[in-house]
Amino acid sequence: METVYGIKYTKPKVYLLQDTGIGVSEFAARTCYDSFDYSENQAVKNLNHCIENDFVEDETNALNDIEDSELLKDLAWTYFHHSILEHANLSFLIKGTSRGVLQEHARHRIQAISVRSTRYTMSGIINAFVASKFANIKGIVAFYEIVKTFDMFVTTDEVYNRLEINGIYDKLAYQFDTLGGDEFFKIAVAKSSMCFLNYEDDYLLIFNNLQSGKKKRNVGDAFKHIVTDNWKVDMVVTFNLRSLKNYFDLRDSGAAYFQIRWLAQEMKEVVPSKYLDLITKRK
Repeated sequence: METVYGIKYTKPKVYLLQDTGIGVSEFAARTCYDSFDYSENQAVKNLNHCIENDFVEDETNALNDIEDSELLKDLAWTYFHHSILEHANLSFLIKGTSRGVLQEHARHRIQAISVRSTRYTMSGIINAFVASKFANIKGIVAFYEIVKTFDMFVTTDEVYNRLEINGIYDKLAYQFDTLGGDEFFKIAVAKSSMCFLNYEDDYLLIFNNLQSGKKKRNVGDAFKHIVTDNWKVDMVVTFNLRSLKNYFDLRDSGAAYFQIRWLAQEMKEVVPSKYLDLITKRK
């Protein structure tokens, strides 16, 4: 947990899901120079020999196990020939960063990114609002009592998060008043779950039944306006090594937005040294 500008935040967690190795990058570089026999890695020599004669799958496995390459270091740090690094890829699972960071992330063009969708995963907060309309206490109080358990923000300050939740409630309440209750429920609740709205005053029972029942398809389409940059998101991202170098150069920097700097630092922590040796200067 960190406090920045007076607000408390949680940091994201990062897991390395897969990495393709640096062997293909060396093989690509050796292809450019036709210098396979100069490699210190026997797997490079063997694979080239096997391809010239008869392709052997075991040799590609050995290529992917290469842990070091003097040629790649020379090309990366002496000649700044980074295109060969594009043949190595790393995939990360990122848990609990913010939608504000997601916006920053999207500026890095060369990456594959899959993000937890609000379109399909917003049912909980919509169900909480629907249930709050049947509470025998103030709707905003009932809504808060449910939503405060969701762990949905990167901020951790209880007072600040109450402001966030109250703001979400106010926006939904405005939409409810504008549309009218019947129309709101029609876009928020699946037909087969409408029967759960009959438990008057027991808003927790209504909420739990809505959660366990069938969800309205694409429910987030009508309610994306409630999402703020403070919402947590999970995502899987894949970078080639050259793009990852650019990402770290820009984002693990004092000039970067602090939340994406935290993310870059957490990503760097799980990157094996054989990759970092090619893209970052160690202190």
